Amino acid sequence: MPNRHERSPFYRVSVQCLEAVRSATQVKPWSAILLGGALALAVLTACEKKEEAAKPSPPEVLVADVTRQNVPIFEEWVAQLNGPVNADITPKVQGYLLRQNYQNGYFVKKGQLLFELDPRQYQADLDKAQATLERTQAQVARFEADVARDTPLASQNAIPQKQLDTDHANLDAAKAEALADKAAIDNAKLNVAWTNVYSPIDGIAGDAKSQVGDLVGTTTKMATVSQVNPIWANFNISESAYLGNAAKISQVIKGGKQSNVSIEYIQANGEGYPHKGRIIQVNREVSTSTGTIQLTAEFPNPDSILRPGGFGRVRAQTSDNKDALLVPQPAVIEVQSQYQIVVVTPENRAVFRPIKVGQRVGPNWIVTEGLKPGEKVVVEGIQKLQLAAAANPQFAKEGVPVSPKPYQGTTASAAAGSN
Repeated sequence: MPNRHERSPFYRVSVQCLEAVRSATQVKPWSAILLGGALALAVLTACEKKEEAAKPSPPEVLVADVTRQNVPIFEEWVAQLNGPVNADITPKVQGYLLRQNYQNGYFVKKGQLLFELDPRQYQADLDKAQATLERTQAQVARFEADVARDTPLASQNAIPQKQLDTDHANLDAAKAEALADKAAIDNAKLNVAWTNVYSPIDGIAGDAKSQVGDLVGTTTKMATVSQVNPIWANFNISESAYLGNAAKISQVIKGGKQSNVSIEYIQANGEGYPHKGRIIQVNREVSTSTGTIQLTAEFPNPDSILRPGGFGRVRAQTSDNKDALLVPQPAVIEVQSQYQIVVVTPENRAVFRPIKVGQRVGPNWIVTEGLKPGEKVVVEGIQKLQLAAAANPQFAKEGVPVSPKPYQGTTASAAAGSN
């Protein structure tokens, strides 16, 4: 029956070490004996140095202070660009297209010739109208001569008064017909002139929809010229957002003043447009299908970087959040629309706490409920704390011991100032 010492782990390990030494020293050659001795010495040393595992140190986390400051609140809306004027180029007469006088997609000036139609049929109508006028003028001259001859004769009763009256009637009719002929000439001149199609505005002329040789008419859309400087950005806001600013908008509309709200445009590639814009138009009605109302912002576009039809976002300051609490966005944990944050207590214990959040401001997040100014929150190392709390239920109650280090990311003050 083994005694208490023989049952201890240390006793069994010692016996094993001695047996290893004994088996190693039984080899006859001296080289083997030396090798066995060295092996035995190493085994004994390893047995003696066996110690208990060191207690793990608290995990290192990066923490940031909860700051309080006034934060301007910005909102963004999807916007589509459009030219203030988009002129559809449609001929006023029918004819065959002879020539295109501009290059697709290039700038054109107001009054610049864009297309030429075959003018021959209209020139023929003009020649005919001029010939008709000349014939009518000859009749006017003849009737004037009749009146001049018959007037003294009628006064002497040499001819009936009725004949003189007829002369006057014929003269008046001929003069009226001459006026009609002049109008026909003017109309024929217009038709001839309209065979040359000019740009009505300064802008960019799009691709021609008609080719040389096509028969075009008054319903043919040959091209579109768009004004691009300035350019408009149309966007829709909710009815509730409109009602929140309806009083200010009404003052601008009734006073005939321009809005002083600065609008930023963010291009489709995410880059900000360098020129600021302003609100110039609020639509007359709220859309019954979407519950939104359309606003228009106007932006300078001297280099024609922005083009009609492009999509982007407009950004404007809508309010100020007084004494807002800010934390870095990586500090906020979102699970199924519920938000948490890890707060480090003065005893360096990390505690999970539910919060309510507001809007994002740059790299930070506004916390509306659940935090106090001056508290410290974990920004990096949250996953380690989640694993530790899951492995030890006591940590979930009392907090996970941590070794906090300052977070060196973008500060809340700098982020707020960038807005």
